[in-house]
Amino acid sequence: MSKIFETLNKGGGRTIADLIRPLVGLPEDAGLRGGAGPEPVGTPVDGAAPLAKEGAVSGENFPARIRTLGLRIPAPSPLLPFEDGQWRASEQYRVLRTKIVQHPKQPRVLVISSPAPGDGKSITAINLAAILSLRTEAQVLLVDADLRNSAIHVRMGLPEAPGLADVLRGGCNPEDALINTRELPNLCVMSAGAPPGNPVELLDSAKWPAVCTGFRSLFRYVVIDSPPIAAVADFDLIQALCDGVVLVVRPDHTHRQLLARSLEIVAKQKLLGVVLNCVPEWFLAKGSSPDYYYYRGGYDPAKADLPKAR
Repeated sequence: MSKIFETLNKGGGRTIADLIRPLVGLPEDAGLRGGAGPEPVGTPVDGAAPLAKEGAVSGENFPARIRTLGLRIPAPSPLLPFEDGQWRASEQYRVLRTKIVQHPKQPRVLVISSPAPGDGKSITAINLAAILSLRTEAQVLLVDADLRNSAIHVRMGLPEAPGLADVLRGGCNPEDALINTRELPNLCVMSAGAPPGNPVELLDSAKWPAVCTGFRSLFRYVVIDSPPIAAVADFDLIQALCDGVVLVVRPDHTHRQLLARSLEIVAKQKLLGVVLNCVPEWFLAKGSSPDYYYYRGGYDPAKADLPKAR
């Protein structure tokens, strides 16, 4: 039984709106929308199929009040490299997932950041959230908390607003800003929202911890794309509420001094590890496909009827 379905059962059939509303200080009789705003959640958008009745579970995972949208990812793209022909990248993200799932501290709220822009933190955040959601029992939320330079909605082809900034400023309820991806039924996304003029003040408000508490109670994993560590003060406010930090660096791009400063800023007990992004394949490497694993042991997969990994 999924964590969300179990939570809904304990809540007497209440929706995510009912569960989150007290956490963000909204009255019990508050409506789902106030005035003009986004399309009502649960309304078919972008060709989405009609959702189930209120209180039911859509896609076997998420309550019906969450919008379901398809992704629009232009090709070629480094996002979601889990199809045939992208074995090397796919396996590396699966290795990252395994290290997180089996980590002794069992982190659930993960912050993905980097020393400076351009290191690939947003791509890593998207792919990590996606690979975590491929585990059948894991409901995952991807949050774009880079309120100054948001990129999640652009890369995934999703609406910019409503999003996290709108939730924190009180412009919408949390469930209005959630999007369940049609291609990855276990994955929800919350975009950054309309760009705020005061991102630090929003993250320093009482609503940010309350919203994070709601996320933690409803999702098995929460992956947060944060601003670069050494650039602004936003990261400290995000890091304070997370279980672990994954630092993304890019060879021949990341400045060494910024990397050293970032390692000083990240709390030592929360640093889960470092991901090297855009690493070229070593020219002396012999194995470039999964077949190499078998040939090394004298086993020829062409002579066996093996199912393809999907």
